[in-house]
This record gives sequence, C-alpha cells and structure tokens, in this order.
Amino acid sequence: MNLDTLYVIDQKDGLGLEFSKLVSMMNYTRYTTTEAVKALTVEELDFLYDEGANSIGMLLAHLAAVEKAYQIETFENRDLTEKELSKLLPGLDLGSLGREQIKGNTIDYYLEQLAETRNTTIETFKTLPDDWLYEQTPFWWERPANNFFKWFHVFEDELSHRGQIRLIKKMLSNRNR
Repeated sequence: MNLDTLYVIDQKDGLGLEFSKLVSMMNYTRYTTTEAVKALTVEELDFLYDEGANSIGMLLAHLAAVEKAYQIETFENRDLTEKELSKLLPGLDLGSLGREQIKGNTIDYYLEQLAETRNTTIETFKTLPDDWLYEQTPFWWERPANNFFKWFHVFEDELSHRGQIRLIKKMLSNRNR
C-alpha cells in the first residue's frame, strides 16, 4: 500500500475507475485497522472483557470471514456451501463458537489472513468491468442491492468493528493501570 496516496481516492493500477474508488476506500480502512492492531500480543488479541464479549482476534477473523463470504456471493454468484459455511462460521457469527475456536493466534496470523483475502479480492476486481459493480441481485430481505453496495458493506463492517477494537484496547489499557 502506497502511503503517499493513502488519502487520495483516484485511479489504481490495473483497476477500472469505479473499482479504483472502491479500492481506495478499502485500502484506507485496512490501513487504519492494521495500525490499530499491529503491535498486539496474543494475550491482548484474546482478551474478553466479559463472558459474552468478542475478542480483538475474533473481530479480525470476522473481517476475513466476511470478505471471503462476499467473494463467494458476488464473484461466484452463489451461496456458501455447507463446508464453506462450517469453516467460516466461527468468524462470521462470532459469539460462543468464535470464543471456543478463535484464540491463541499471533497478530501475524490475523494480518496474513486479512492480506491473503484482500489480495484475492483485488486480483478478482482487476478481471471485472466497472459495470459489474452496478449489477443488482436480491439481498437482505429480498431487496435489490448492487455489487458496489455489497463491497461497500465489507469495508463499512470493518470500520464498525475497528471502533470495537479501539474500545477493547482502551479497556485493556485501563485494566493494566
């Protein structure tokens, strides 16, 4: 990611103009998420402020799982298979399943998962025409949504969870005082 153009929403190499705008926003969002977590320890990533909470590690796994699910839904135009769902479910749903299965990982593990998933997204975007972003299909509650909205939701969800991550980090710092 080029930090010199982090705050510029403009043309990106290999992408159409509309994809470039989307990727510019996704890049900024990912950069700020990464900056918020890059120095966390396994203990900090696994910290649960109460028995029903999500950890930072769980939220990072959620970001990767959501993006993978949207890759399947939009790039392959299909629902997740049972096998895919069972693999992604701890990250997608979080909660008790996530608390059981998503722990003990280093920050490098989560950052690698996020990077691999994002690389697949960007490489696929490079193969699609900008018009693809405007293709509509039934979505939540059978209302129409286009692919642009669906991918906006991917990084909008990340922004929301980054806020949670920052709150959890504050709880951690208050606990350590």
